[in-house]
Formats: sequence, C-alpha cells, structure tokens
Amino acid sequence: MNLEKGYLEKKIDPSLDLFKEISHLKKTKNAIILAHYYQDADIQDIADYIGDSLGLAQQAEKSTADIILFAGVHFMAETAKILNPKTKVLLPDLKAGCSLADSCPVDAFSAFKASHPDHIVLTYINCTADIKALSDVIVTSTNAVQIVESFPKDQKIIFAPDKNLGAYINKITGRNMVLWNGSCMVHEIFSLEKLIKLKAQHPKALVLAHPECEAHILEYADFIGSTTAILNYSKKSDAQEFIVLTETGIIHQMQKASPTKTFIPAPPNNSCACNDCPHMKLNTLEKIYLALKYEQPELLMSEELIEKSKAPINKMLELSAKFGL
Repeated sequence: MNLEKGYLEKKIDPSLDLFKEISHLKKTKNAIILAHYYQDADIQDIADYIGDSLGLAQQAEKSTADIILFAGVHFMAETAKILNPKTKVLLPDLKAGCSLADSCPVDAFSAFKASHPDHIVLTYINCTADIKALSDVIVTSTNAVQIVESFPKDQKIIFAPDKNLGAYINKITGRNMVLWNGSCMVHEIFSLEKLIKLKAQHPKALVLAHPECEAHILEYADFIGSTTAILNYSKKSDAQEFIVLTETGIIHQMQKASPTKTFIPAPPNNSCACNDCPHMKLNTLEKIYLALKYEQPELLMSEELIEKSKAPINKMLELSAKFGL
C-alpha cells in the first residue's frame, strides 16, 4: 500500500465511534499511545500517557507494548524508536516535523562542531537523530539547567539547536555556551506589544512562559519552565488567572487540573488569536485510528543510527534519574 496515497485516503465511516475503535485496537494489538501536551484535546484524552519530551522519552524506554503510537512530531517518534528499537513505532503523519529540528541541518552542524574541537556538544531533544548522533548529552527544558551545571565551569560547551533556550541557560548558570542559531516558530512568534496589552487587561494574571521564548518576552514572565513545570506551577499557585506563553495544547491539561482557574493563551504577532504548532496539529483522531488499524506509517531507522544516537539520550536519562527528574 502506498503510504502517501493509500491508507490516508481510506474512507472512514462517519458513524464510527473513534474513541471506542481506537481503544479496541489498542487492546487487540497491545499498543499504547504516547501524546505530547501540544496535541489536540481529543488526542490527549485517548492517550495512555501525556507529557513533555523528557517524560515521553522515559515512558518509551520502559514500554513493553508491541506498538508505540506517537502522537507528536517526527523527532519524538525517533527518540521512542532509539530507546525501544524492537518495538514498532507509528507516527500518524510522517509530515509532522519540527521547525526547530529543521533549523539544524546535519551537514552544517557537523561543520560547526568541527570548528569547535575543544567543546562538548549538548543538544536539546528537539532535533533529528542525526544531530543526536553528533552529541555528547541530550537535554530537555526540564533538565537542561541541571545537566549544564553538572559539568565543570571551565568546560567548553556547544548548545544546539535552540538559541533562546541556550541563552536562557547561559543567563541562569552564568555559562558562556556557544549557541547554534536555531529557534522554534511557535515560541518566537509571541508579540510583546500584545502581551503587554493583555497583561493590562488582566492585571492579576501571572505570566507563565516556556524558555524557548525570546529573552525580551521572558522578562515579563512570573514563571519560566518546561510544559510540565508550567502545568505543575498552575496547579499549586493560588492565582486564579494565567497568561500562557507556550503552545496552546497544554491549556487542556491545565484546565482539567484546575477547572475554576482561567487560562489565557498569549497572542502571537499575527492575525490568529492563539499560538498552535501546525506540525503537532497534523495528527488527528482519524489518522490515529488508521495508523493503528493498518500499522503504518511505521518509523524506521538504521541500526547504526540508533546505536550512535542512543548513547547521549541514555546519558540524559541517567543524569535525570540522578537529579530526581
């Protein structure tokens, strides 16, 4: 069956209860669904585990399922395959990429690394397996600061691919890491002018921001952290209103955890009222149903690439466990 013109064009009976059908397929095929916080609410609700990049990697590593369906983007499914190579990994839409991963092509980065031979390489998990294979340690927004601080102060470091997260870590740790010039389209599009106006309209609201945002945006944040940290902060805070500076998918979990609180998505610098990742939103319930039914598209990787990219991810997981993350 042709992946591009085959199963994705299959007609789905509109009377089908997709939640019921997907649940049935998971049971009969011993499959689990791992979903990122940035997925649509319906997908989050049918997932077996919802989390950020660190949590999803930890779940993928320990999974005993025959099939992992990854409701996220391509680099996340790659990470699951790297950590659990004998398991079949499905990605509902192979076109679900990542602007941040795309901003770091392997040939250019390889040359960049070669120009700094005395540096170790720390890369944010939002990168391709080819970039991971060139790295010493992978980090996420949850553990990046702790991992950077685990190295001696005089250790020279390249940080890639997100320049905004790298700059934030430099500021927090007092380091001077060499930064690759990459960024996430979702977190770079927030409008400072609109944020200031929104804050004026909601003076009691706390501003919660992801560290992938630009520095001038982070200056207005009351709290900066990973998606999981933002969610946990909103649960524990006594505040009743929050302006959220990250992809809007996380608001579904925030609202479920704190139904009496108000969560306001920060406006981007365009005509849209919210800030969604177009790559994350390529996944749908229909595509998940079809992927489980036909067990494709399957994410495939060479054994050599899996082996090369696994070591820095394992190092991250070891350090995260050491730090209690």
